[in-house]
Amino acid sequence: MINVAIDGPAGAGKSTIARSVAKQLGYIYVDTGALYRAVGVYNLRNNVDTKDEKAVAATLADINVELKFIDGEQHVILNGDDVSQEIRQPEASMAASNVSAIPAVRTFLFDLQREIASKNNCLMDGRDIGTVVLPNADVKIFLTADPEERARRRFLELQAKGDPSTYEEVLADLKVRDYQDSHREVAPLKPAEDSILINTTGNELEESIQIICDTIKEKING
Repeated sequence: MINVAIDGPAGAGKSTIARSVAKQLGYIYVDTGALYRAVGVYNLRNNVDTKDEKAVAATLADINVELKFIDGEQHVILNGDDVSQEIRQPEASMAASNVSAIPAVRTFLFDLQREIASKNNCLMDGRDIGTVVLPNADVKIFLTADPEERARRRFLELQAKGDPSTYEEVLADLKVRDYQDSHREVAPLKPAEDSILINTTGNELEESIQIICDTIKEKING
């Protein structure tokens, strides 16, 4: 199986780019951030403080998260409920950042991620795919962009969904999440030593997709 790991900070465009690249290459796309978002959503629904390590860990026995691929699109199923839209709300983003810092949550989702990779040619994105989840991935890419650029992209996405958040709020949230993700004790966000760094600041979406596609093909084909 060929495994491609794409890591990077919030708002770098990982999901959008990775989904398109996977489609072009005929691989399964695995958005690991969606798994953490699902755990966050479960805790939000049950009024559990997502920063409370013990409280969150206690909910894991009641959580069943699945990734289903319908017509090539990933759907996130939480205890039988399709939460693919709900996990994209801003509060779910912050909850995901909080629960992802909890070792028990990472262990809980670790096996699921590796199992998918062992059975499929896949492109998996997240924060620690190349460093922890798939350290032997065939290709490792660290995708980033300037904070202001990432905030602008996220702001436009939220606007399109009718979200009232301002650009300033989105930028502030993104900076908080960057700090949390890169400073957590367990599996902090950082490039793998053998990853290829790609900065998409100023790029059009299609341009970034092409760069990632070409990089993967070149690496795999030697």
